[in-house]
Amino acid sequence: MDEFASETKVEWREWGPEAFDAAAESGKPVLLALTVPWSAECREMDRRTFGEPRIAANINDGFVPVRVDADRNPRVRERYTMGGFPSTVFLTPDGEVITGATFLGPDGFRGILDSVRESWDAQGAAAGSVPRQLQDEAPPAGELRPRIEEHMVEQLLGAFDDEFGGWGSDVKFPLPRTVEFALVRARDQATRTLEAIRTHLLDTYDGGFFRYSTERNWGNPRREKLLDENAALVRAFAHGYRYTGTEAYRDAAQRTVDYLTTTLWTGEAFAASQAGDDSYYRLEAADREDRTPPLVDETVFADRNGLAIDALLWVTAYTDDERARQYAQRARDAVCDSLVDDGEVAHYDGAASDTGLLLDQAQLLQGLTTSWQVLGEPGPARAVADWTIEHRQQDSGAFRDGPDSGAGLCGRSLHPLDATVELADALVDLAALTGEERYHQAALDAVESFAGAAERMGVEVAGYAGVAARLQHPQRLTVGTEAGSDLHRAALRMADHETTVVPDPDGDGVARLLEGDAVVAEGETPADLEAALTGAE
Repeated sequence: MDEFASETKVEWREWGPEAFDAAAESGKPVLLALTVPWSAECREMDRRTFGEPRIAANINDGFVPVRVDADRNPRVRERYTMGGFPSTVFLTPDGEVITGATFLGPDGFRGILDSVRESWDAQGAAAGSVPRQLQDEAPPAGELRPRIEEHMVEQLLGAFDDEFGGWGSDVKFPLPRTVEFALVRARDQATRTLEAIRTHLLDTYDGGFFRYSTERNWGNPRREKLLDENAALVRAFAHGYRYTGTEAYRDAAQRTVDYLTTTLWTGEAFAASQAGDDSYYRLEAADREDRTPPLVDETVFADRNGLAIDALLWVTAYTDDERARQYAQRARDAVCDSLVDDGEVAHYDGAASDTGLLLDQAQLLQGLTTSWQVLGEPGPARAVADWTIEHRQQDSGAFRDGPDSGAGLCGRSLHPLDATVELADALVDLAALTGEERYHQAALDAVESFAGAAERMGVEVAGYAGVAARLQHPQRLTVGTEAGSDLHRAALRMADHETTVVPDPDGDGVARLLEGDAVVAEGETPADLEAALTGAE
């Protein structure tokens, strides 16, 4: 149970079959509270709502209350979140959803309690339903076509905010993967968005990026800092620096590396998050010195550390930042030693941790393939990929998010698009690094399993179109030297970020850019390679 549960007067149970069995035996609905350590609203609801004695007594008497840390339980989160945290969800004893909401104050909570009781008394278990995302056994499949990339470019143009930068006309999310897609297809949109993110979401005193802005002009940011979101932005700014040479982008990336390697460093790897605290962040910089910084959740999650390893190594590739390299290696070694067992990845180090979750497998694999490209150190990349393909890919080509068992609706199939994109992207790199076509085929099958929905995708999943383009036009830059040579370092800086760089210590000392199997440029020195790549564009 998380530490904030002690602030409530509710008699919380752990998530698991025992809670649902108790609900069935007693004829009561389940009240599921999904919380996260970094949310101020979760703590406020604990104090104001779950800490109110009469509300707590009503919950304890009329429901089976279950509390879940959503960061530690991604499968529960993806099946039951109401779109934000806290999520308060009322379930039947079979795990079906009666109703739910995000933050509820005492009055709103009393109202929803009355509504649930009426539904339950009138309909019983029939009041519940299976969420829409769990109703289909497989996503809509199709064939990869150039139109997928073209459609996403149209989406970029249609959704871009010409006045303030970014995409959308209301809440502004940084969308780092969309920025990366735009860097090679709509450069002006990408750079204007990076500038808005740097100006409005970067904490210039304590470091790190805030999560998003609640206003179109990037005002009123939500001030939580999550490792995965910060890592993704480090990579986006690093790639932005690679394409433009803008020192402000390099500075933003390196300052965030400093934040990750200090505030979010546990001593072995990277911590999960830092809570938001408006009263702290609204202080002038000098006044913060006398205040305790917001809480850091020091849980080491495999997926978020995979992204951090990936991001820091791209900073290393573009800037020779030795600090970024050392911390990436340390985190990689710690995570692989403690969380990887014959290719199966644990979400975190704990007896209650899920293992083999698709996002953990995918994002750690991304960090490992980048380690191979930048350092020539693959770690257990093949083992992680092989386990994932064997245990999570279905005959349709789609990947499940986890095992087909668990309490509530966790045994139902869920095929997450975002995790599939991350995995396919890593598998494209692994195919180039190993020369094994089976990894390319696994990625192709996975991406085609969603191709029937491509025309309905918006800018928030631009990474899907990016990996589709990589699969249709694979590029690799092979370097016939060991990693770290002048030629290899030059190749990392010159290659398009969607091209896989393949160091070969047993090679002939020549770097070659291949499109499919055709050599389109080559060079024996950094200068020769630059001239050849420039001529090939």
